[in-house]
This record gives sequence, C-alpha cells and structure tokens, in this order.
Amino acid sequence: MDEIIKLENVQDYNKILGVETLHPLVSVLDMSTLKSIPHCRKEFGFYCIFFKELECGTILYGRSKYDYQEGTMLFISPGQIAGVDDGGETLNPKGMVLMFHQDLLFGTPLAHRMKDYSFFSYSSNEALHMSEREKQIILNCFREIRAELEHAIDKHTKQIVASYIETMLNHCVRFYERQFVTREITNHSVIDKFENILANYFNSELPKTEGLPTVQFCADKVCLSPNYFGDLIKKETGKTASEHIQLAVINKIKELLTETDKTISEIAYDLGFNYPHHLSRSFKKIVGMTPGEFRLKAV
Repeated sequence: MDEIIKLENVQDYNKILGVETLHPLVSVLDMSTLKSIPHCRKEFGFYCIFFKELECGTILYGRSKYDYQEGTMLFISPGQIAGVDDGGETLNPKGMVLMFHQDLLFGTPLAHRMKDYSFFSYSSNEALHMSEREKQIILNCFREIRAELEHAIDKHTKQIVASYIETMLNHCVRFYERQFVTREITNHSVIDKFENILANYFNSELPKTEGLPTVQFCADKVCLSPNYFGDLIKKETGKTASEHIQLAVINKIKELLTETDKTISEIAYDLGFNYPHHLSRSFKKIVGMTPGEFRLKAV
C-alpha cells in the first residue's frame, strides 16, 4: 500500500483512532484504552511524541525502517511521514502519544526553544531508549498534561500545557545525553570513522569535484542523521562537527604548504575551495598568519 494519509491537525488523528478531542491543538492518548490501531502511513502536520511500552515490530519512518522496541520514544515533527503500510492493525497496543500543533506554542517560551530539540530530526535508528526510572518520569509528564486537558480550558491552559511539554522535552535532552555516555564505545568508533572519512576524502579526487566536505556527507557515511551526528561529536569531543572538518582542512593545507611546492591557488583547487582568497582568509583566521607566511616560517 502506497497511500499516505495527511493529518493536518490533532483532531484528524483523534478521528482515525476514534477518541474524543479535549483541546483542538493538543492531545494525550493512552493507547491501552484502544482495542486496536489501524495500520497506515501518515504525514503529520503537527508534533507527535510516541512512547511504546511494548515491542511493536517495524514501522516506516520517512524512507527508513524502524524497529519499535519496548521502552523507546519516537519524535515526529510537522511534515514527517511515519507508519505501517501493510493494511493490518496493532491489537491491544500499550503506550502513550502526545500530539501538539505548533499554533499551541505561539506566545509561550517553548515556541523559541523548539529548534533546540534536535531529536525531532534524528533518524529512526536513533530513537531514545530509556531505563525504568526514566520511563516513569516520562509517563508522569504524559499524565500531568492529560490532567490539565481534562480541566476546563481557560486563559492559563496554553501556558501550563506548554510548560509541561517543555519539561518533558528537557528530560529527553538529559536522557539522550545519558544515552550518548552509555554508548561511549560505539561513539568513539564513530569518531574514529569520522577522522578516517576526512583523511580519505582529502586523499581522493572528491574535493575537486564536490568541494569541501560537509557534516551531511560525513553523517551519511556513518549512517546517522546530521543532527544526531553533530550532537554526538560535540558531546564526546567538545567541538562541533563543523569545527572538526575545519581543523582537518587547516591541517591538510599545512601539510601541502610544507611538503609540496604547489601554489596557494593549486592547493585551493585541490581542496575544493571556490577561490584562493577563501582559503587564505580561513587559514589566517585560525592560524593567525597567511599561508605564505606559514610556509616561510616552516622552512
């Protein structure tokens, strides 16, 4: 089945699931209250956070397959597509879903912070896997939001619900950081691969045809999304992925300045700079001297 159902708002999803809409812009659903969930691929027009307490098999998340294991969270932002397209249904589901439209956030501090929660654009294989204690914290956040929605809507509802959502997201930031730490061996492997990718890139003809390497290029090589890759590198090394790439470029320039007789223009071409003065400007900004001055000093 290739059909994708467009969900413009929270009510659209509630209607598919056959549940009451308590607020037009936000909804919390306890999936254990449903007999089944019909399988279909959905394009979400709002933010959606899924927490599954039971293993639910494989779903499609964008163009990737995602193994929805027990105790995992999946974050979906407006415009993303997710679901199962086998025409079946999930019986006796267990877990929680939080849906909220971005219109809910306007006029709240969270509206300006949403861009900081980079896990909404993580790839499917980078879901949040939680400990038992972390699960209880998240479940309590769901309950707090649900309790507020069961209260009559008034002028305070928007700010209170947004603050609860922000609290949940801040917990998820903390839990993701813990996940980075507990996967330290894997993370170091990624860093080693990152260094090899950059070394191999500059030792190939790719710079001449593709230009300077990008975070997207490196992330693709280690099968991670750019945001997750960038967060991992920053957490492990203290430097951003872009800073690592920039440092690799500078080191390669130094190598070519000291070990070859190539001109600045030739080096710029070899490394993928559009113009020689771009190389010179970047080099002086970081090293504190021009490439020519560095070459003379190194002799």
